Amino acid sequence: MKGKSLASLITLALMAPAALQAEPVSASVQAEQLQGEHKKGGTVLKEVKTPEDAGFSSFGLKRVDKLIEDEIQKGFPGAALIVIKDGKIVKNKTYGYKKKYNGLAILKNPEKVKKDTLFDLASNTKMYAANFALQKLVTEGKIKLEDKVRTYIPEFRDQETDRIKGKDTLRIVDVLHHTAGFPPDPQYHNPRVSKELYSQNRELTIANISKTQLAYEPGTKNIYSDVDYMLLGTIVERVTGKPLDEYAEKQLYRPLGLEHTVFNPLQKGFKPKDAAATELMGNTRDGVIDFPNIRTYTLQGEVHDEKAYYSMGGVSGHAGLFSNTQDMAVLLQTMLNGGTYGKTELFSKRTAKEFVKPSSLNPTYGLGWRLNGNESMEWMFGPHASKRAFGHTGWTGTVTILDPKYDLGIVLLTNKKHSPLVNAAADSNTFEGDQFQTGKYGSVVTAVYEAMLRY
Repeated sequence: MKGKSLASLITLALMAPAALQAEPVSASVQAEQLQGEHKKGGTVLKEVKTPEDAGFSSFGLKRVDKLIEDEIQKGFPGAALIVIKDGKIVKNKTYGYKKKYNGLAILKNPEKVKKDTLFDLASNTKMYAANFALQKLVTEGKIKLEDKVRTYIPEFRDQETDRIKGKDTLRIVDVLHHTAGFPPDPQYHNPRVSKELYSQNRELTIANISKTQLAYEPGTKNIYSDVDYMLLGTIVERVTGKPLDEYAEKQLYRPLGLEHTVFNPLQKGFKPKDAAATELMGNTRDGVIDFPNIRTYTLQGEVHDEKAYYSMGGVSGHAGLFSNTQDMAVLLQTMLNGGTYGKTELFSKRTAKEFVKPSSLNPTYGLGWRLNGNESMEWMFGPHASKRAFGHTGWTGTVTILDPKYDLGIVLLTNKKHSPLVNAAADSNTFEGDQFQTGKYGSVVTAVYEAMLRY
């Protein structure tokens, strides 16, 4: 699939809803919209000549470049960064390599990251697929946050054999707050861990979610769990009657003119070279992990997450989405606008605000979104983000930051897992890329804030 320039993305957004507007947008209207001066609708991103035009220091942003580029020289694989402020694209830069290794061997001619390179968003899928879908459905009155899960999934209920009860009364808001009682990762794909819940079939996996034992009494604490969003993605499918990928791509991304935000990209016209590679030897953690049908080749264009790939056919509310920085910038601006972009409205400002209200149990949890609620989130937001800042991270090396106080959005996409493990035998989850500051996010985010002339 051929990529589109950012200018063409802006033009497509101005013509939204995509392919549904009968009259072409006039040149005068386009000019007005490009300046972000709509009386109705949401600000549309435009490029600026200099960072100073958007309140940033060019020198300060060069320090951001140096931080990342120095780490590329020291072995960090690759990254792409886009910064938006006040509806303006302040910075759009790529670094390093989308594919540096083939297996454990370093390539003689590594493939460089390009501005249209797709990255595996991992858990940022939760926000920009499942959450955006839910925010739209709540706005349309098709879902209520206080509704019980069993309203949409009748088979989701307490069983006599359940050690901990609570499914009968579990609400959508509880699942969004990560207070539903689910364990963090039941590993449905791996029979040695999941046992009777083992599944590498999408429909069976969805059925097994309802059978998954709760790990704690719902509503008593916040424990981040992929199962929550596997469940929420299923609710979106039940309400819309569409697979999650079809609904998200047609009802969320196409109206915004986005063509690089997709599930299962290799099934939708993209090639492996269009994506940043992730783990070097499939899901084997350099050869120490094994389970049925495990991939052993370098992953490129296939979702890394095991539950998403093996158990959910690549399409899940918790992982599976791919995108690039240019598309992600539009999604962030839509959220900063309160649900609109140009003349396209995905959800209402009221709903957008509702989803970033803190949980009563933990101020760092919104409805899915992670909030800069206290000092425990400084690793992600840095010390300069406002208390209104929110966003999310993804295991593969992605972070999104939205700060309404400054009308600021930051997207850092990396492929930090495209590196050897530090010590596979001792720890099968720590990659060399995890140990760099770029892979820890906070230093890059902090450097971006410090490049603002006023924060």
